[in-house]
Amino acid sequence: MTVTHSSNEEIIGRAEINDVEAILAIPNVDPNEIEHVVKNNADSIFSWDYTLQRPALRKLYEKAKTGQWNATTDLPWDTDVDAEKIAKEERELIGIGLDPARLDGTPVAKWGDKEWLEFNMESKNWSLSQFMHGEQGALLCTAKIVETVPWYDAKLYASTQVVDEARHVEVFARYLQEKLGGEYQVNVHLRMLLDDIINDSRWDMTYLGMQVMVEGLALAAFGFQHQMTTEPLLKQLLRYVMSDEARHVAFGVLSLKEAYDEMTDAEIAQRQEFAFEAALRMRDRFMSQEVWERMGINTRDILPVILADPTRVMFQSMLFSKIVPNCKKLGLLDRNDQWLRRRFEEMNVIQFEDWEDTGEEYVKFELGEELAGS
Repeated sequence: MTVTHSSNEEIIGRAEINDVEAILAIPNVDPNEIEHVVKNNADSIFSWDYTLQRPALRKLYEKAKTGQWNATTDLPWDTDVDAEKIAKEERELIGIGLDPARLDGTPVAKWGDKEWLEFNMESKNWSLSQFMHGEQGALLCTAKIVETVPWYDAKLYASTQVVDEARHVEVFARYLQEKLGGEYQVNVHLRMLLDDIINDSRWDMTYLGMQVMVEGLALAAFGFQHQMTTEPLLKQLLRYVMSDEARHVAFGVLSLKEAYDEMTDAEIAQRQEFAFEAALRMRDRFMSQEVWERMGINTRDILPVILADPTRVMFQSMLFSKIVPNCKKLGLLDRNDQWLRRRFEEMNVIQFEDWEDTGEEYVKFELGEELAGS
């Protein structure tokens, strides 16, 4: 039986993935919003089977227990952080993140060093803010996995991730408040994705949305920031967080491989569509709408340049270097006539399919190990 997938309009609300007006039609989150309520449609499942059924998950659980760290005592919080100095150093390393030749005729064409320096500082604050909000999403999602996953070994590991995620929210919030003077509100595209993940009643969708998609992108983004930053406190903070995140992504891959091998094509089609939606939501949030607006730029005037800029496209595609191979390992790329493969080709990220998946890679991220590119 041939499986029919939903249209782009049904999945993401627009026919073309680069439709600027559709992307910007969603209003930003109220910056004064303090509380956000999402309906959690899920059953809490007890398991009376306490036998060891999944050795790979038990191994991960043992690694998590020995890999704990204390955010208060293990990080050098007395480090003096000079945001302007760091922004200058990072700009020397990577430039402005856009091809200057493509900015002619745009509102930023006449920007000088002062404006770009301010933009770089605001972008760092915004980026770390979205990391923090995503970590809170992971905190809620992992607590939900403890309740909803039917496997005892998975419940044990998920409980350690709840502690990890609380620590991650703690360190990003403290860094933003004490070192950068405050944070940005959650990006609307990120919030929509988190809402979808929390709202879905199926336990494997929580895994797919958070453990594989959101955490997979976060692991790649943290790695990029870790290599780029010259600030010692942030560099160490990210290294500690990455040691946890690699286990989190592995948890999703190891758990879902078993579940997805037994699913029908129709069931897999729903997971493929969800992975595609999640990928686009995460890509759309990296447009940094809130930063451009704070800098006095109409996002509609700059977004077409961002979407087409080769420097930006290359950076954004690298953020999917963990997601694509993990989706391949789970069998999502090529089931149903390679539907998700074609979507990732359209997004220009399919080139990562043969990179190492995170099912066992987490060992390389353990504290004390030297990371590639560090």
